[in-house]
Amino acid sequence: MNAKTIAFKRKIIRELCFGNNLSAQQISVLVDRSLPGTIKLLTELVEEGLIIESGYALSTGGRRPQVYSLAPEKIKVIAVSMDQLITTIAIIDARHHQISYSKKYNLNLYENPESLASLVKCLQDFMQQASVEKNKIIGIGIGMPGFVDVSKGINYSFLNSGNQSIPEYIEQLIGIPVYIDNDSSLIALAESKLGAAKNINNAMVINIGWGIGLGMILNRKLFRGNNGLAGEFSHVHLYDNNRLCECGKSGCLETEASLLVVIEKAKQLLKEGKVSAIKNISDDFEEAMSAIIRAGLKGDQLAVELLSDIAYNIGRGIAILIHILNPELIVISGRGATAGNMLLAPMQQAINKYCIPRLASYTQIEVSPFSANAELIGGAALVIENYERNVLHTAKPMKHKKFSIL
Repeated sequence: MNAKTIAFKRKIIRELCFGNNLSAQQISVLVDRSLPGTIKLLTELVEEGLIIESGYALSTGGRRPQVYSLAPEKIKVIAVSMDQLITTIAIIDARHHQISYSKKYNLNLYENPESLASLVKCLQDFMQQASVEKNKIIGIGIGMPGFVDVSKGINYSFLNSGNQSIPEYIEQLIGIPVYIDNDSSLIALAESKLGAAKNINNAMVINIGWGIGLGMILNRKLFRGNNGLAGEFSHVHLYDNNRLCECGKSGCLETEASLLVVIEKAKQLLKEGKVSAIKNISDDFEEAMSAIIRAGLKGDQLAVELLSDIAYNIGRGIAILIHILNPELIVISGRGATAGNMLLAPMQQAINKYCIPRLASYTQIEVSPFSANAELIGGAALVIENYERNVLHTAKPMKHKKFSIL
């Protein structure tokens, strides 16, 4: 099979990953190939067991066209969601984008020169535990915090890879193509391809976590800036609070609106005797935040007040985004989005106060359907997005046997 044929087949698989059920005519337009040529490739892919005929489209007056979809469980992705403290690895089916198996690892990225080697060990452990069949994995998509230069494969903040790119380093040891991006950019990619921002021209995706990330979708494309460093929403200066941010400056949005702020304030208020259903705060940040959000969803006053405070502060930042970019949609995503609609009212209150009403009236705000899993879904979307562009990727010399599905 020549490289051109493989590329077109991968294009078809990519479109089915993002398009669910599509007719031959629809696929022909999406992959820019003649209908007879597309039908021939579809027939071959059916014979190879990678796609299936999944019924007929609704009639528009003529013969109902056959539609195709990916075969279930045939094509999978390993997705990695990293923050500064916790790394989650999952297997995601490319057809339904459902997580079939996941595992969390405590991997501290702060001042950790061995973090990249530790990540590889986590991946090796995960693949052994999950009994992953390499011939079904088309790639590993990794979302990570920090300043990520996608073109060079470098993270300037964490995971020091020396003179080698992070994807190359991992590929040589794991034997599977690897793609990396900033965590908030991946969350925006997930929302754009599969979530709340699908078919939206211009959207801002807010990643509420240990910082406040931003992914920007402009003209239906992920906007990364000049060299991939756009979207540092966390470090917009909004306060004269003399609180030092991890970036080295003070008064950043992050200092009043991150989930770490919620945990810190909860500990202080409980210590001062504030009444709450939350009796103590775990030293494990993830457990602590989950407990606060659960309490808030049950109406605990302390939790509701804390979450409302950060939502209001994020709303102040959103007002700036609306003034500058005039988006159709703001999507609230990431770990903090598990608080759901509880966040929307205080955000809207801040927007009403700080934003010009005419501008604000054109922007809707929604909570992500993915919330805590958004980065993992984004990792899968990153691999699929790059799948047909790297026909020769698997021809690179690797430590392990080649595995490519096509």
